[in-house]
Amino acid sequence: MTQEASRKLHEQPQDPEFGPWLAQASVLIVDDEPGMRNFLLRTLGPRCKRIEEASDTEEASRKLDAQHFDVVILDNIMPGKNGVEWLAEQRAVGFFANAILMTAYADLDTAIQALRAGAVDFVLKPFRSNQILNAVARCLDRSRLQRENYVLRYELRASSDHMLLRDKLIGQSVAVRQVREKIARVAPLPTTVLLTGQSGTGKEVAARSLHALSDRAEKPFVPVNCAAIPPEMIESELFGHLKGAFTGAVSSREGLFMHAQGGTLFLDEIGELPLNLQSKLLRVLEDRRVRPVGSEREIPVDLRLIFATNVSLEAEVEKGRFRADLFYRLNVMQIHLPPLKERGDDVQELATLFMSKLSQQLGMPPVAIEPSVRAAFARYDWPGNVRELRNLIERSLILGEIPDEFRALGAGPVPSAAESLQEIERRHIMAVLQEANGNRVEAARRLGVSRKTIDRKCAMWNV
Repeated sequence: MTQEASRKLHEQPQDPEFGPWLAQASVLIVDDEPGMRNFLLRTLGPRCKRIEEASDTEEASRKLDAQHFDVVILDNIMPGKNGVEWLAEQRAVGFFANAILMTAYADLDTAIQALRAGAVDFVLKPFRSNQILNAVARCLDRSRLQRENYVLRYELRASSDHMLLRDKLIGQSVAVRQVREKIARVAPLPTTVLLTGQSGTGKEVAARSLHALSDRAEKPFVPVNCAAIPPEMIESELFGHLKGAFTGAVSSREGLFMHAQGGTLFLDEIGELPLNLQSKLLRVLEDRRVRPVGSEREIPVDLRLIFATNVSLEAEVEKGRFRADLFYRLNVMQIHLPPLKERGDDVQELATLFMSKLSQQLGMPPVAIEPSVRAAFARYDWPGNVRELRNLIERSLILGEIPDEFRALGAGPVPSAAESLQEIERRHIMAVLQEANGNRVEAARRLGVSRKTIDRKCAMWNV
């Protein structure tokens, strides 16, 4: 289909009857009959983002290798190889898109073969335009629901945090205003972004802001914590796999790269990615193609990549734990998220907001934050940053009062500010450890820091 023809088709009015996803869809038509291809082009062209046609299965295979399609509409009876045979072959080498089979024969054997080959719907010839439009709309809605459900389940597995403050950076400090300005400048561009900063400073919030301000805002945002996925599973999680690719692969599955198609993929804690996968990620960055485990085909992907790390990747490169070429490839635009202790009065604004929102979520009355407690918030070093503050407010709501260690810090002047911060940090961490019955993993979760931080602090204090 020529660009001029596509332009004329898209100039026609859009029909909202078949859902909002049709206008964003890319469709491939595979049929040897020019009349049927022209009918489908006239029907789908004005309503879809991109439409391509192929007169045989060989041309269709070449187009699948070159670009991604959301739906393939396939005729069954064609010279050489029929549609069901071709579809089964494509599924075997890594084809995940929805396929609609067109057939003039409504026999049970054809229907069974079509389902076994991986067709998700089929229409009987002759058919009306609204029948094929409904079939495409059903496919798109099915695909969208599957991907959204998978991403939501993944988010729930990967994080125990409530979905709070996930779409905007709160605060009026100079440091946060500068971050917001950088995000606003780079968000409309396709540039790869590397977010740096300590754990709990809001790197995912910044990533979501980048996505929300981009032209991909209506497409998926898929967050991935590289440290939360077991090393033996991360390749399959990211790139997908085919049925039988490894023990336990009972069915084919798209990876998170495909779930983010058209949108944004956020890879958090990228420094934890195993070395053998770093080379594969570099290939994806350069070629914008992913190869599912066990697949012979590389699948084109159209997405924006945002990375985050709480360690120095330059130091990891020097130690041989991170590839230098990957670091230079992803470090195009770096945005540093400041720790909470450098954000001045932002801690007060965040505490008030957390108290209001979390009290509603938990169904508990808010706890008054007295001036002495606010003074303590200003003095405290916040090693767990915003996440630690959020967890402290939640714990205060459950207990019905601000923990004693913060009241003690705000009670009056102290002789040495540096010693005071170290001592209050020790007392606070020990208090949380006691609340967690000595469970360091649980204490780290409540504090918003890593288990390694708790271990290091305990070793320093000979606990």
